[in-house]
Amino acid sequence: MGKMISLVNQKGGVGKTTTSINLSASLAYLGKKVLLLDLDPQGNTTTGIGMNKGDIDKTIYDVLIGKCDIKEAIIHTKYKRLDLLPATVNLSGLDTEFFERSKEEPNFVKGAQLKNKIDLVRDEYDFIIVDCPPSLSIITINALTASNSVIIPVQCEFLALEGIMQLLNTIMMAQKQLNPDLDIEGVLLTMLDGRTNIGLEVIEEIRKVKNDCYSIDIDMYNCYYGDNALMYVTFDLVSAQVLGDNYLDKAYEFIRNMLLEPDFTNEKSY
Repeated sequence: MGKMISLVNQKGGVGKTTTSINLSASLAYLGKKVLLLDLDPQGNTTTGIGMNKGDIDKTIYDVLIGKCDIKEAIIHTKYKRLDLLPATVNLSGLDTEFFERSKEEPNFVKGAQLKNKIDLVRDEYDFIIVDCPPSLSIITINALTASNSVIIPVQCEFLALEGIMQLLNTIMMAQKQLNPDLDIEGVLLTMLDGRTNIGLEVIEEIRKVKNDCYSIDIDMYNCYYGDNALMYVTFDLVSAQVLGDNYLDKAYEFIRNMLLEPDFTNEKSY
């Protein structure tokens, strides 16, 4: 059964989408079958993986409201072993849709709809990576209910700790009420400027709250967009000039240490 990991933080601009795309692409490159699920109405993951939203007929919104089967909405991307369940702006109306249905249908559970749909295809993938919206909405609650674990990307800035405490409370609520098996993989520190004290201070404060805090920086300042429209970034604690194909070496370390031993028996190419 595939492991579902959600990238969660109610703050925008912390690296959720970039991490979701790169983690999914790296897992696929290392031989794993991956479903990348875009749960953000902005649809940046959908665009970032190279899809034209104007050409998409069915999305995760259609799946969640019961308009289509989940397999009808899954897109096989041009990258081997990497599928996409896309999102567009119509997903922003899901909260209202679910609220209305909960009034009309007494047995309707607003937080369980994604799990019900994902369970239909979970066995077809090794990993399901979810890019969540920058909010603690019903969409995010659905992701927490359906996921095996979460990764919390946190930008190394002054107000980071306040936001992560609120998020941890939401996760604990989800564990208590909706998904007792939900784990926190850890905190992923992003956009660390090693030249300043504030970034290092944030790291120490977050470690007091969550010990399994990954000392990995997503160097957004050195990221670039390759010909195949994947968001390449470096994975390193201190900013390193690692671009091009070398990003995969860093991603390999990240995946090996956090998730799995790569399967090099399969062909590793796009």
